[in-house]
Amino acid sequence: MNGSRAANATLLTGILEGLDNPKAQVAVCVPAPYLFQCEEILQGSPVAWGAQDVSCHPVGAYTGEVCMSMLQDFGCRYVIVGHSERRAYHGETSELVAKKTKAALEAGLTPIVCVGETLVQREGGQTMAVVGAQLDAVLEAVGAENVGKIVLAYEPVWAIGTGKTATPDMAQEVHAALREKLRACNAAAAETALILYGGSMKPDNAADLMAQPDIDGGLIGGAALKATDFLGIIRAA
Repeated sequence: MNGSRAANATLLTGILEGLDNPKAQVAVCVPAPYLFQCEEILQGSPVAWGAQDVSCHPVGAYTGEVCMSMLQDFGCRYVIVGHSERRAYHGETSELVAKKTKAALEAGLTPIVCVGETLVQREGGQTMAVVGAQLDAVLEAVGAENVGKIVLAYEPVWAIGTGKTATPDMAQEVHAALREKLRACNAAAAETALILYGGSMKPDNAADLMAQPDIDGGLIGGAALKATDFLGIIRAA
């Protein structure tokens, strides 16, 4: 929940003016009220846009929710599903995340599916079991034929805003396990599937993280609120 019309205009134009890495795929996912502004500023540019969440229902009496067709109305290409904050603060289950993922694919949107473990789970040696179960729910829902149509994002919840750091090797270990699970479902699609790292990627650690063989990019939080920081990460891609 960041942004205002004025702040958004400054941020988005700053990103467009400083964008200088044509190899990088860049997108911004914004609060739903600002999707119209994103479409106005970014249409025709190399930067895609999307939403931070969506309902699994196509239409109906779900007051306050936003459905897939609404995102399509504003030219969205992406939608984040299963973000750690949605799971923690809004009680979203892996089953609900799977339903949202499937609905997004059916609507022609690219879901950015988030998985990750808490500090308690990490220290209890449950990392692989937790992220594996979260991914299994999605794969079971969408089927092997859709493996290449989703973007996966690993969020080590314990490394976000806690002062604790996941080293590139620690992140790579989980990313490799996730890709292996994708490979078991659809070997060909797994090799080109994008797996993003969402554990406090910043300009000063982005290059080391993205140098890892299974880290294909970043799902950026706070660092994306400053054009200079976001552009620094993009240059490292």
